[in-house]
Amino acid sequence: MRDQTGRKGDAFQDQVVWITGASSGIGAALVHEFIDQGARVVLSARRESELNNVSRECVEGGCDAARLLVLPLDVTHYDAMPAAVQQVLDTFGGIDLLINNAGLSQRSLCLDTDMDVYRQLLEVDVLGQIALTKSVLPHMVTRGSGHLAVTASVAGKVGAPLRTGYCAAKHAVMGFFDALRTEVAHQNIRVTTIIPGFIRTDIARNALTGTGAPAGMADGDIDGGMDVQACARMIVDGFVAGQEEIDVGVGPEMDLLKLKRDNPTAAFRLMEAMAADALTSRAAE
Repeated sequence: MRDQTGRKGDAFQDQVVWITGASSGIGAALVHEFIDQGARVVLSARRESELNNVSRECVEGGCDAARLLVLPLDVTHYDAMPAAVQQVLDTFGGIDLLINNAGLSQRSLCLDTDMDVYRQLLEVDVLGQIALTKSVLPHMVTRGSGHLAVTASVAGKVGAPLRTGYCAAKHAVMGFFDALRTEVAHQNIRVTTIIPGFIRTDIARNALTGTGAPAGMADGDIDGGMDVQACARMIVDGFVAGQEEIDVGVGPEMDLLKLKRDNPTAAFRLMEAMAADALTSRAAE
C-alpha cells in the first residue's frame, strides 16, 4: 500500500502474514497489499497453479521471491494443518497474522438446497476456519503475541435471500471469532472480523446452487461493487488502525448493517421485499 506520495508503506515490515483463499479475489488482492507493506506472505488455497500466478505477479512487481511461500491447502483437510503450520514456522520462523479468507457462497432457495450443500458451506466457511485457527493458536500463545482475522460478510449480520447456508456460515464465524477474542485478549492476541459488502470478485459465479454445482452467473450487485484492490487497502488500513471489526464497502448494502442494529424490523421487511424481487426475477428466467 502506498501513501499519498506514492511510497510503499512498512506497517507490516518483515511480519509473517498467512492468507487463505489467496488464489483469487480478496485474498489475492491482500497478498499484493501486504507485500507492499514489507511483509513476508504465505499464500494458501486449493489451486496451486493460481497461487503460483499470484506469486509470480508479486515477483514481477519487484518482490523478492524469498518473501513468498506458496503453500497449497484445503481447509477441509484438518489432518494436513499441523504439517502446514510447521512448514510456515520452518520457513519464516513465526506467524504474526493469520487471515482466514477461504470461502464459498450460495445462490439457491432453501427448498431447493440439498443438505450436502449446506454441509459443504459449513465445512469450508466455518469449520475450516476454526480448524486452521486452532492449529495456529498454540504458536501464538507460546510466543505471547499474534493476530487472527476472518473474512465474514454483511451476510454475517443480515439474512439475505438465496443465501440461507452462506448467511448461516458467516453468522457462525462472526460468533466464533467474537467469542475467541474474549478468550485470547489477555494473551496479547488480537482478533479482527472483516465484513465486506459487494466486492468485484468471482464469488457469485463460483457460488453453489442447490445441487452443489457452480452458479456460473454474473451478479449485478457484485459486478457493480467495490474494486477488490481498494477493498484490500481498506482492510489493511483497518488492521493498522487497530479496528476489531472492519466494514468494507461503498454501496447501499453497507447501510443494512446500521439498519439491522437500529431497526431490525425494518431490515426484515426490506430483505423480504428483496426476496420477492429475486423470486420474480427467477420465475421470469
